[in-house]
Amino acid sequence: MTATQLRHAAVAGRFYSRDAKVLREDVRGYLTRPEGKKPVRALGCLVPHAGYVYSGHVAGGVFAALQIPELCLVMCPNHTGTGCPLAIVSEGFWETPLGLVPIDGTYAAALKQACPLLKEDSTAHRSEHAAEVELPFLQTLQPNLKFVPIALGTSQFEALEQLGNAVAEVIAAQNRHILVVASSDMNHYESDAITRIKDRTAIEPMLRLDARALHQVVTQQHVSMCGFGPAIAMLTATKKLGATGAELVKYATSGDISNDRDLVVGYAGIIVPAS
Repeated sequence: MTATQLRHAAVAGRFYSRDAKVLREDVRGYLTRPEGKKPVRALGCLVPHAGYVYSGHVAGGVFAALQIPELCLVMCPNHTGTGCPLAIVSEGFWETPLGLVPIDGTYAAALKQACPLLKEDSTAHRSEHAAEVELPFLQTLQPNLKFVPIALGTSQFEALEQLGNAVAEVIAAQNRHILVVASSDMNHYESDAITRIKDRTAIEPMLRLDARALHQVVTQQHVSMCGFGPAIAMLTATKKLGATGAELVKYATSGDISNDRDLVVGYAGIIVPAS
C-alpha cells in the first residue's frame, strides 16, 4: 500500500481520542437513542464535526437512530482551502484508531462520471477533519463499512445542486442502501442567543428539504454554517430520491458543555428518513 492510498488520521488526539479503547468507549457512550425506538432506514443525515466533547452527543444521537449501511457517502466542507472546489478520493483507505476504512472505488467512479465537476484530489482531504471525525461512529455501528469522501470548497448553488442530482442518480442505479452523510456545524462564534435564532432559520428549510431556501438563508442572513454546501447536496439528493421531509433529532451549542454563552458554535443533528 502506497502513501497515497493510505490516509492517516489527521486529528486523532485532538478532536477525539487517539487511544482505540478510549475512543470506542467514548463513541458508544454518545450512541444513545430513546428506549424502545429502533434504528430507521434513512437516505441522508446532517451531523456536526466538532471535538467529541462538544458535539459528540449530537452526532451520536443521529447515528444511533439510523441503520448504517455498508456504504456511506460522506460530504464535508473544505476548511483548509487547499485543493479543488469539489474534491473526491476514489481509492485507498482511511485510518482511524479503530482501524482502516476502505474507499468504494466503483461508487466513486460512478459519481465522477455523473458529475464532471468532481475532481480526484487527495490534498483537499489530507488535513481536513470534518469527514474524518464521522468515521469512528460509522465504524462502530457498521463493521463492514466502505465510504466515499467528498470535500466541498464552493458556495455556488448550481454546482452543489448538480452534485446532489448526480448523487441521487448514482444511488438510484444501485440496488442497495447508501447513506448520504453531510458533515456540518451550524453558526459560529456569536452569542448563544443569536446562534440559536440564526440556526433555527437554517434548520427550518432543511426540514422541508428546501435546498435553495437554505442557500438563501445562509448567504443573506449571514449564518456561518460551514457545511451548508454538503447540506445542499444532501438535501437535493434525498429529495430527488423521494424523501418528503426531514427530522431534527437533536440541537445544542458548545455553550451547553462549556457554559460560555458569549461565543458558541451550534450543532444540529438531522435525519432524512426513506419514504
